Amino acid sequence: MHITEILDKASIAALSESELNEVRAHVLECISCRDAYEAARLSVVVLKSRAQVVIEPSPFFQTRVMAALREQQAVESVPAMLRLWRSAKALVSIMAVTTAALAVVSFVQPSQTAPATDQTASAYSAYSVIMDQDAEDQMSYDKVLSTIYDDDDDAR
Repeated sequence: MHITEILDKASIAALSESELNEVRAHVLECISCRDAYEAARLSVVVLKSRAQVVIEPSPFFQTRVMAALREQQAVESVPAMLRLWRSAKALVSIMAVTTAALAVVSFVQPSQTAPATDQTASAYSAYSVIMDQDAEDQMSYDKVLSTIYDDDDDAR
């Protein structure tokens, strides 16, 4: 039996004395198991030595952590609507100015360019706009009638 199965199930430190004796006897005969045993034994030694090392934080670690904690608490103490307004203030201001400018253009500009007479307003029909024809090119009813009757007057 190879000891790699035993080492896969439990750490060397967790093995009983009888299991350790069995493993030691087997590694004298089997080279691949000896390599696995040495690797497992070295890993236990390295882990124990690493666990004993105490890492001291830098002198200002506690100061930095406490400052960050206080800063986070200060941000959370500000009402959500105030934080939202601070971040969106510029966008809302620009939108308000744009809306006001569009309102001025929509209500003031059309009244300044109102048509002078109803005749010019009726000169534009849907057909003339779609077909891109000028109103001056079209004949009005008055022009048609005057043309018809003027020709009759000349003929008499």
